[in-house]
Amino acid sequence: MGAKGAETKQRMIEATRSSIERRGYFGTGLNQILADSDTPRGSLYFHFPGGKDELVAAAVTQTSGSIDAALAQADLTDPAGAVTDLITVLGDRLEASGWECGCPVATVALEISGTNDTVQRACAEVYERWTETLRISLRAAGYENADDLAVSLLAMIEGALLLAQTHRDRTPLERAARVARTLL
Repeated sequence: MGAKGAETKQRMIEATRSSIERRGYFGTGLNQILADSDTPRGSLYFHFPGGKDELVAAAVTQTSGSIDAALAQADLTDPAGAVTDLITVLGDRLEASGWECGCPVATVALEISGTNDTVQRACAEVYERWTETLRISLRAAGYENADDLAVSLLAMIEGALLLAQTHRDRTPLERAARVARTLL
């Protein structure tokens, strides 16, 4: 694939990422993605032969990069600080989006993970990567229960994001950060 093809593919992924985060899987239509990315219909099936599911899976994988970046910048030798920093980054992102963009994966995961294997696998891989990053940090800090803590912390963060988005208020995130510091 040449540079122009790669650029077209990236525009489609970006348009999909933006749409699924705000509208979910079912609220994201192919015609809107094509219009938003300024690409012809033929490009969709050229780059994503699996259609919408393959495109959404690619968008989920790529959009998780904002969390990956936040985790990469966090001081993982200080798990409590890293989790607090992550919660702050997510809260800033959520608030800056007008309370539309919570977790870049959760909207889709909640909507169709039980019925769509392609998208479910993409969501599961992202969550496993985040959990593993937390697990490694916790193990390095000496936590014997790192596996349980990593899953619990991620679940707490995801729940706090959902509550903050629903209430349009950072308080659930602030409370989750306090509890994370207490746990750690």
